[in-house]
Amino acid sequence: MLLHEVTNMLGVVDLSAAELRVLGSLVEKQLTTPQQYPLTLNALTLACSQSSNRDPVVAYDEPTVDAAVTSVKTQGLAGFVHPSHGRSALRFRHALDEALGLDTRPLALLAVLMLRGPQTPGELRVRTERMVGFSDLHEVQSELDALSARTVPLVERLPRAPGQKEDRYAQLLGGPVEVHRIAPDLSPSADLASTADLASTADLASTAARSSTADPSSGDRHATAQGVLGESLADEVAGLRSEVGALRAELGALRAALDDLREQLGA
Repeated sequence: MLLHEVTNMLGVVDLSAAELRVLGSLVEKQLTTPQQYPLTLNALTLACSQSSNRDPVVAYDEPTVDAAVTSVKTQGLAGFVHPSHGRSALRFRHALDEALGLDTRPLALLAVLMLRGPQTPGELRVRTERMVGFSDLHEVQSELDALSARTVPLVERLPRAPGQKEDRYAQLLGGPVEVHRIAPDLSPSADLASTADLASTADLASTAARSSTADPSSGDRHATAQGVLGESLADEVAGLRSEVGALRAELGALRAALDDLREQLGA
């Protein structure tokens, strides 16, 4: 029985961390290095435990990976490819596309979510570049919306945590997401946003105070000035948020490029 038939009955999938890592690694390698796919047990173990493009980084041994891939095979999510055409080792492939009825784009998004945890649409676009091509964020968002709107949703939009500027998405193949266990975004760009907003507010408040002290009898003018100040503050905050959003996107792209470089160098 295919997984989508099982989930239609049970309404939930609950794969372990090792099973998610195995499936995500198989999808990633199929789309990025098809000449090496399907993978041997040794290659799959290395893929699961590589230090780049993984969060968290793990150190699985072959028995752990063997048990995980055997488990997902029994669930119809993976398959064994027996030696042939000069190959001497058993190899492994995923069957997520067949079991879930997915094409390459949503499959790539799920792989990144399985390998790196919750991501923003911008991060997903950057980190799927080696697997598929999204022309803009609207295409990413459309695929995420489709995955979340399925009879049995495969992804979920997470509520924003304090300090966050963008929504993140999490995969549901590992079961329901425990939001309270997911740390809020504490990246340098998020800190920059908070600092910039506070500095802007302080500067504007100081200007208002100086104006009031200089002419205490001009109450009407002060009221008008305060209204203008409020509008100015709103515009300033909106501008800062836009700038910070652009900085976060650039930072995410740089991090992804660095991860790819490390992987290519075997770091």
